[in-house]
Amino acid sequence: MATITHNYHDTGYKELFSYPEFIQQLIEGFVPADIAQLMRFSTLKNHSGNYITPLFEEKFEDVVWSVEITWQGITQEVYLYILLEFQSSVDRTMPIRLMHYVACFYDHLLKNGTTTPSKGLPPILPIVLYNGSERWTARQDIYDMVYPEPPAFLQVYQPHLRYYLVDEGRYTDEELVLRQTPLSGVFSIEKASTDRKGLQQAVDRIVAIIQAEPDKDRMDKIITRWLKRHLQRLGAEVNLDQLNSLVEDKDMLAENLENWAQQERQAGRQEGRQEGRQEGEQLGIQKTARNLLKLGVLSNEQIAEATGLTVDEVAKLRVEDKH
Repeated sequence: MATITHNYHDTGYKELFSYPEFIQQLIEGFVPADIAQLMRFSTLKNHSGNYITPLFEEKFEDVVWSVEITWQGITQEVYLYILLEFQSSVDRTMPIRLMHYVACFYDHLLKNGTTTPSKGLPPILPIVLYNGSERWTARQDIYDMVYPEPPAFLQVYQPHLRYYLVDEGRYTDEELVLRQTPLSGVFSIEKASTDRKGLQQAVDRIVAIIQAEPDKDRMDKIITRWLKRHLQRLGAEVNLDQLNSLVEDKDMLAENLENWAQQERQAGRQEGRQEGRQEGEQLGIQKTARNLLKLGVLSNEQIAEATGLTVDEVAKLRVEDKH
């Protein structure tokens, strides 16, 4: 099963991962191939649930999936625990958080009768999907947070829980292009969000991917809903009400994105001119203060009152002029 949460804002990923195609694309495209090859994606089943994690006093909504794997001739159900980590910075407590989440999830399985202590707990593959601007540097196993390393006789008693990391920002554009799936297109758009030209190129790429999909109309609707959420979060000056189909409305969207880029460039130029004026005014005030200092008859307080500078700023100018 896969458990998916989102942090602090709706990224639209919750809906994406409520479809089996995107679970499959995540596993096949971004998890080691030897793991993905064991899974029979035709057995993916969606479940839902809400779990309360007392330690962190947070409630997170889950999208839960079950999938079968075959290993050494034995078929069994395996749980994937996929945590969407969309905070702006790296959370170095992730190993502790994840151990707590997995423990709560196991507790849920016991309480709802999915398993019993005598039957045993099913295996879980924890995955953290992260899209922050900083590269992920947190430890990936809680054992590695135990420092200094415990003596040999204690090591066997220390907790172990390792998660597999999917750090979107680590993938280059070239690497994402090699994965011709809607999810890789979503990652490309996320990466290009601060680059208006790159954003348009990423949109063009995902449109091409959608058009090659067997059920392109359905995929078009899913990705269009996600993109509208994404552009809204970016504060895009785009008429989202008219965006109903990414494929059919791509020209209209391209025009809107170009207009948005032009507005930002114009706003940047105006901000630059304003900063230039302010800098010029400041230099003029400093020149006036220096001229008053040269007279040698006014105190710092008097010059500050005449120019609008602070007494400390006038004192600094006096020291600079002496040197």
